[in-house]
Amino acid sequence: MKTFSLKTDPLTGETYNEVYLRGRQLLADSHLNKASAFAKEERLALGLDGMLRSGVSTLASQADRAYEAYQRKPDDLERYIYLAGLQDRNEILFYRLLLDHLEEMVPIVYTPTVGQACMEMSHIQRRYRGLYITPNNIANIDQIFQGLSQPQVNLIVVTDGERILGLGDLGSDGMGIPVGKVSLYVAAGGVHPAVCLPISLDVGTNNQRLLDDPLYLGIRRPRLRGAEYEELVEKFILGVRRNFPGALLQWEDFAKQTAFKNLDRYRERILSFNDDIQGTGATTLAALMTAMRIKQSRFQDERYVIVGLGQAGTGIAMNIRAMLKEEGLSDEEARKRIFAVEMQGLLLEGDPLMEGPQEPLAQRRAAVDGWRLDDPGRIGLEDVIRNAHPTVLIGVTAQPGLFSEAILAETAKHSARPIVLALSNPTHKCECTPEAVWRATDGMGLVATGSPFQPMEWKGRTLQASQCNNMYIFPGLGLGALVSRASRITDGMILAASRAISDMVTPEQEARGLLLPEMKDIRQVSASVAYALGREARDAGLGRQLDDERLSSIFTRAQWEPAYMAYRPG
Repeated sequence: MKTFSLKTDPLTGETYNEVYLRGRQLLADSHLNKASAFAKEERLALGLDGMLRSGVSTLASQADRAYEAYQRKPDDLERYIYLAGLQDRNEILFYRLLLDHLEEMVPIVYTPTVGQACMEMSHIQRRYRGLYITPNNIANIDQIFQGLSQPQVNLIVVTDGERILGLGDLGSDGMGIPVGKVSLYVAAGGVHPAVCLPISLDVGTNNQRLLDDPLYLGIRRPRLRGAEYEELVEKFILGVRRNFPGALLQWEDFAKQTAFKNLDRYRERILSFNDDIQGTGATTLAALMTAMRIKQSRFQDERYVIVGLGQAGTGIAMNIRAMLKEEGLSDEEARKRIFAVEMQGLLLEGDPLMEGPQEPLAQRRAAVDGWRLDDPGRIGLEDVIRNAHPTVLIGVTAQPGLFSEAILAETAKHSARPIVLALSNPTHKCECTPEAVWRATDGMGLVATGSPFQPMEWKGRTLQASQCNNMYIFPGLGLGALVSRASRITDGMILAASRAISDMVTPEQEARGLLLPEMKDIRQVSASVAYALGREARDAGLGRQLDDERLSSIFTRAQWEPAYMAYRPG
């Protein structure tokens, strides 16, 4: 049942929500509950008289009260639980608080704290958000979607929980990731919370810890595979198309073997993208664009070592390859500059363990003839660093400390300003700390990390590492695709988004070593990304045909601000 509709009074021009709930039901609806901020007239009209204390609050005073409660929590997990409870009670207040303290709270509602929360989700969950689609209820997909109380659904974030951050298979406990991503779509991108829907495809888990946990709330069975899994995903996508034909779907934290397949299979059939492949690749590319500007270098002047060729690593490598080709290099010339390292070592042509998307990244065997190796049967990371002389080092492995002091020192020999991107989440999975890079490079290294780190004083300078967070890309990408009514998301749109992000880094920020804009400017970043995507969609004939001025004004106005609307009974 729909709980409210947005209306405009034809006489006064006032916009208001026509509300179909009353009394306790209204107070229990997180989209509509204003708690102490209900006006006296609304209390009488909506059956709330006597259910609230007599004082009428403003949203600002409620946010002050909520922040006091937040500060009393003893640790980050308790702060996560508090914010989740606030979101379940009053979404507008939750987003007001989050926007007022964005830099402080993003690490709580998303990485790194969300990783800890997902590890314990069945033990800390209070209320359910979003939808859980399983092999047992997929036949009822239409009834499930039609039973939503939201007035409409424009944006879906879906996971099957198999590869949550760097933590692996967490089954339906991985729902914390789509919930967190939706929060960032709203806070950073300005997408209205009432049109966003997090979904878990609970197809079981191969995590024995969860299967043995008596409090685990997901399906207790080995993970669905093969044709049965693909049939469930197909039915899910068909249900989305029938019920939400204009919605954008974001694939989130699927395992590598299914992520590329789902993206390739559905990107032309439904407006969709994979944040782990395309989002991470685009954000990293933006950081590299800024680094090239700082170094006054070109992509073709650098040599890249990328360790970890999962979704993120492959997406990053393909973006670097695209930039090398844009600068005029051939496929073979681009191949010679990218050294991709997986568990078996450096990817080489003919490697039986290599997967399809990785083939263009494999080095020719002739290119490594004459290399000095520790083990003639395997080319490990240390061998690559010693022989390839990289100037850019990128890690997406979830192996803490992988970039050792020796590896960083060797990398520093081949560039006055080496670029080190240690991108694994959460913090304790990071390949190295910014401090380790700066010590190895006498403060000259350009650094970005997956999770936030504190600035460091070095010889009279304040050095800062950017957090290479997908939050810079996906909220604006979603806003841009929806508002421009793009029919699909292309590689050209994502490249335009990367340029828009890098262009926002100021000379003063570059002087501090920042490769991405500051988090406090995230709404302006999202608006710029949305505008860049909208222009590219228009020029490609895939979006609204509006001139630049009109397009820019639409994206600026489209960003939702958390504020209470007037209510009238419906």
